Amino acid sequence: MISKSVPIRRVIRTLERLYQPPKSFLMHRTPFELLVATVLSAQCTDVRVNIITERLFEKFRTPEDVAQAPLATLTRLIRSCSYPNAKARYLRGFSKIILERHGGKVPDTMEELVRLPGVGRKTASIILAVAFGKLEGIAVDTHVFRAARRLGLSQGRTPQRVEQDLMEAVPRRKWGELNPLLISFGRDICTARNRRCPQCPFCMACPSSEVMEREDRAGDRV
Repeated sequence: MISKSVPIRRVIRTLERLYQPPKSFLMHRTPFELLVATVLSAQCTDVRVNIITERLFEKFRTPEDVAQAPLATLTRLIRSCSYPNAKARYLRGFSKIILERHGGKVPDTMEELVRLPGVGRKTASIILAVAFGKLEGIAVDTHVFRAARRLGLSQGRTPQRVEQDLMEAVPRRKWGELNPLLISFGRDICTARNRRCPQCPFCMACPSSEVMEREDRAGDRV
């Protein structure tokens, strides 16, 4: 952690007043649909994923559907997202495991989720929080990573380090809402390019504030 930062409690209180984001920006009706959408969202925008899944879920909504789907068909349906070939294999792979090992239900523990193809800790944290109300971590995507570093909440250079710093600083009961709040803030004000520091509620205290002519601490993208 770095000494100069915007107090995390102030960050949360302020963002709660500014935004009322959903638990997830990805459209879904079941834990399985959320799992599919979250895996597809890696290095792809939520808007694009929601377009893809609207078509995908018309034909393949359950683990049984996806496990039996031809790989070429899955790849074609998700071709507009990043790495469609690999992601199609992930979808079919974890669908088969869910059927064979978990009775057709998405597992609800971190240990079991990260064993699924294409599922890392970030994806697992989202599934647990949104689908099952379990707070086991804080999902650090590119927006969370950028905002946390700029605000001085972490100087970690990896999502894992940033997550650890946030988990230590943020009350556990707030872990689930921090991700969508920082995503909203990152999309609205604390953007990767052309950020809107003059409109930022933290511009005077932020250690990366352009208003105060401070160096940008965003670091490398996730």
